[in-house]
Amino acid sequence: MRQLIKFADALDAFIDRFGRIAAWSSLALVLLMAFNVLMRYFFRTGSVGLQEMEWHIMAFLALMCMSYTTLKDGHVQVDIVFARFPPRLQRAIHLFSCTLIVLIAAILLKLSIPYMMQSYRIGESSPDPGGLTNRWILKGLMPLGFALLLIQSFAAWLHALVALITGMPRHERDEREIQHAA
Repeated sequence: MRQLIKFADALDAFIDRFGRIAAWSSLALVLLMAFNVLMRYFFRTGSVGLQEMEWHIMAFLALMCMSYTTLKDGHVQVDIVFARFPPRLQRAIHLFSCTLIVLIAAILLKLSIPYMMQSYRIGESSPDPGGLTNRWILKGLMPLGFALLLIQSFAAWLHALVALITGMPRHERDEREIQHAA
């Protein structure tokens, strides 16, 4: 059991690094958008490439944050109903939902790879004059994002499995370890 927890924690730490990178990309997005607005309204000029870069960064941010949101348990839940269930049923439902997320992430990963590869093979670029080239890089974020979601979902599945077997949710396990270490 301890090995499963260590492995899941290592996967969590790996995803946490990507979440921090994504956080910095949001700063880059804000700065780029501010620059584009200043150029458009004060200097009456702009760049199609820089405007396209905004949604490239936004795509990166959204795809990287899927896994980070799962790590931080920030996804939408129907807590008003879920909280009324017995703890064992809650743990079983959590394990089932983690199983579904693992399956969905795996399917989306499998489907996104040919999509990106087709873009690479044809040398897809922006149809707009002055737009960005190598659109396959943007489409390559899809397999990366879904692979990270698969990794984090598997880690969440491991934590849910341990919680169901031991009867102790992750937050209680973490609190116990902190008290034990003190």
